Formats: sequence, C-alpha cells, structure tokens
Amino acid sequence: MKKIGILGSTGSIGTQTLDIVRKEKDLEVVSLAAGSNVALLESQIREFKPRTAALWDEAAAADLRERVRDMPVRVVSGMEGLIEVSTEADMEILVTGIVGMIGIRPTIAAIEAGKNIALANKETLVTAGHIIMPLTKERGVSILPVDSEHSAIFQSMHGERRERVEKILLTASGGPFRGKTREELADMTVEDALKHPNWSMGKKVTIDSASLCNKGLEVMEAKWLFDVALSQIEVVVHPQSILHSAVQYADGGIMGQMGVPDMKLPIQYALFYPDRRPMDTGRVDLCKLGSLTFERPDTETFRGLALAYRAAERGGSLPTVFNAANEKAVALFLEKRIRFLQIPELIEAAMEAHHVVEDPTVEEILLAETETYEYIRQKFGEQTEK
Repeated sequence: MKKIGILGSTGSIGTQTLDIVRKEKDLEVVSLAAGSNVALLESQIREFKPRTAALWDEAAAADLRERVRDMPVRVVSGMEGLIEVSTEADMEILVTGIVGMIGIRPTIAAIEAGKNIALANKETLVTAGHIIMPLTKERGVSILPVDSEHSAIFQSMHGERRERVEKILLTASGGPFRGKTREELADMTVEDALKHPNWSMGKKVTIDSASLCNKGLEVMEAKWLFDVALSQIEVVVHPQSILHSAVQYADGGIMGQMGVPDMKLPIQYALFYPDRRPMDTGRVDLCKLGSLTFERPDTETFRGLALAYRAAERGGSLPTVFNAANEKAVALFLEKRIRFLQIPELIEAAMEAHHVVEDPTVEEILLAETETYEYIRQKFGEQTEK
C-alpha cells in the first residue's frame, strides 16, 4: 500500500485524487486537510479513514471534532495542523492541492521530513523556488508535477539528458477570451470569464486562465522545476488542449505528451510514477480530431503573461508580489468590484510600488504578500468599491 496525504482534499485536485484512490486499491489515505468545508471533509474522513485531518479555521475544526467523535481520527487546525498533516509518519507522498501561499510552510515541512511531493500548488515554486529546489536535492526527495502542462514536460523529459533541452513549449488553451480585443474585454463579466472551453477547474484558476496570468505563474514554476532559463520557455496557444506541452531538444526534435483534457491523468501519473496505470478516461481519436492548431499569445491584450515574465526576470520577492496582487485582483473581480481589465492594472501597480528583496526568506516572502495585499487595499480600496 502506498500511503498518501492530501492538502486541499475538498478542492478540485483533492476530490479528483480521491476518485483515483477509490479506483486504485493499493493507495491508502493517511491524512487530509481542507479550508472550511466541514461537511465534505467529514464525509471524506468516514470514507477514507485517515489518521489525521485538518481544517484551517479552529472553529470549523471544533465542529468537525464533534461530528467525527466516533471515528479514530485526530482533528487539528491552523498552520500547525497543516504541517502535522504534511508530515504524517509513514506517508510516502503528499499531494499539495491547496490554493495560495498557505502551502509553502507545509510543503517545506514535508520535504524536510523526507516526503515526496505531488505538486499542484503553483505558489510554492513561484515564490519560494529558490528555497524549495535546493532543499529537495538536500533531502533526496522528488517533486512530481500534477499540473497538466508541467506533467507533460516532465513526461517529455523522461529518459532524456536535461542539458540537451533547447526549449520548453508550454501550451495554453487561450481560455474563454482567446482572440478578443481590449475593447471587447472591457465588457466581459465574471460569468463570461468562468466559461472555460476545455477544462473544469476552480474559479480562481479559471479566471487566471482567462487573463493568462495562470500561464505566467506556470512559466515561473517551469523555470524552477526544470532548471531552465526564462528565455528557454516559450508559451504557445493551443486551443484544443490536446498537446499538453512539449520539449524541443538540441537536435531540433520535439517530444510532447498528448491526451484528453482531464486532470486525473497527471494526478495518477504523479502518484504511481514511473508506472502507468490503466485509466477509464476518454481517448484522443486523431483522425476524428483532424487538426491541431498553434498560435503565439497576444501579450499586448493579455498583459498578465508579460508582467509575469517581467517579475520572473527581476526575481527576488517580485514574483511573490505578482502572485499576491493577482490573487487579490481575482478575488475583487469575482466579487464584481473591479472589471476584468483591471486585473493586470492592479498587478503592475503593485509590482512598481514594491522594493525588491533579492533572496527572500520564507518570512520575507510572506511579508511581501501581506504588504501587497495592504497596498491594494489602500491604493485601490475606494476605486474598487465604486
């Protein structure tokens, strides 16, 4: 039995991971963590019987303790609880499906405890890649990407010499607004932005896909995961979402990974790497598909991607500011307090106001996040309430 833990068990990645556990009988869930969904976490505890479960909010955790008094599970809360879930004694691999920078400390704790990481939390490497990657080498643990694009790159590098990588071709669907002008984007609503043509994801990631900020975060993540220069990462818009990403090598050869757009494939690949287990998802019929198309991203209209490259090139604490400002801007957009085009405006303003820390510690990373939140609150509070 392979023993796993899940951060973010009630979210999109977490629930799909548990679908795989239901199918594969040699996986055992030993720990679960969620934000505030008491009812769903209770249901997961009763079905999967973990030893430890955590909720971020202590009041919610107290409610959960009462609900599962008849179960042999330890219910914990807060950051200490997340770390406890992430370091469960005989757990082999931790799925980090939690959203936001809250995932940094538990991920570091898991690595220090010798756990392999199935990484779905972008913020971990975007903001702390300079800390995380050396630590994984020191502790001898693996980071197995769960994001579909990074999993595709990882699979395309399997058996190849990393020094022969010439370029990473990071694909993007283009989201629901592909091809639209700035004038058209000015009138786009939250409901419009949430209509992703190919993928079923949480609201935050879906909005990020519409703005291409998600692709910017993936560029930063790829830089750390695969130890390449930013100049070696090329974003390619591929609206069919069949080629999930590819790698071009020194001889001009391109290796890519194709499949239906289903997150269960990269999740299962990470859990059982290097094995490939049968899956009952759909299959790509190339003849029926007929053609695949590719185009360059429009970074003039979708400025989030260009801002991400700028943040990554400057480095230090600036990627943290990009991530935090985007997180706040997306929340304001979902609350219908700002327009879609204001998302990159808020990000750029926060980046320009920030004094970059060159080699930030975890504490300095979290401080940069807090300061960015406060900057947006102070500078745009009145504007966003109109």
